[in-house]
Amino acid sequence: MAGRLQAAWRELDGDQRLAGLAALALLVTLFLPWYQATVIDRGRATNPTFSAFGVFSFVEAAILLVALGVFVLLFARGERRGFHLPGGDGTVILVAGAWAAVLLLWRVFDRPDVERAVSDGITWGFFFAFLATAALAATGWKIRTAGRPEPPLLREDDAGAGYGPRTAATEVVPRGRRPLSEPEQLTLDDAEAPTRHQPRD
Repeated sequence: MAGRLQAAWRELDGDQRLAGLAALALLVTLFLPWYQATVIDRGRATNPTFSAFGVFSFVEAAILLVALGVFVLLFARGERRGFHLPGGDGTVILVAGAWAAVLLLWRVFDRPDVERAVSDGITWGFFFAFLATAALAATGWKIRTAGRPEPPLLREDDAGAGYGPRTAATEVVPRGRRPLSEPEQLTLDDAEAPTRHQPRD
C-alpha cells in the first residue's frame, strides 16, 4: 500500500499536492486543542482543553470526512482512474474546504457541551483548523482555474475487456478499408505452365 501511495503522489501535479497537504493539515488539527472549558469539580475550578475527538459530534465528523474525501479523490487521480465529478476536481475541493470552514464558523457560536462546564471557549488549535480549510479552498480554486483535464473514461472495449493486449490479429480494420494481402509467390512450376489465351470474339 505504501508503494501505491508513493506512486500516486508522484503522479500528482503541484496544485494537487498542495491540496493533499492542506487536507493532511486539517486532519492533524483534529488532534490539537480546539476548546477550553471552565469546569467546577469539588469546589475547584479547572480549565481543561479538548480536541475535536474529545467532543466528537456531527460537526467534527463532517470535517473529518472532508479531509478523508480529499485524500481519496487525490489518490484516485494519482492512480489515473477515470471518473467525472460535477464541476471538476477543483470545484469539489473548493466546496469541501468552504463547507469545512462553514462548520468551524458554526462551532464559534454553538460549542459542544462539556460536562460540568460553567463556560467554554475556543483555543489555538481551532484557528489552525480555520487556516487549513482556507488553504484547502484556495488550492481547490487554483486547480479549478488551471483547468487540468480529468483522466479519460475507459470503455470496456477500450480496456480490452480483460482479453490482454491488442495484437495484429485482433486489430479492427476501419470501415471502408481492407487489409492488403501479401502477393503470392510464384514457383518454378507456375512459370513453366503454358499461358492460356482467351479466344477473341
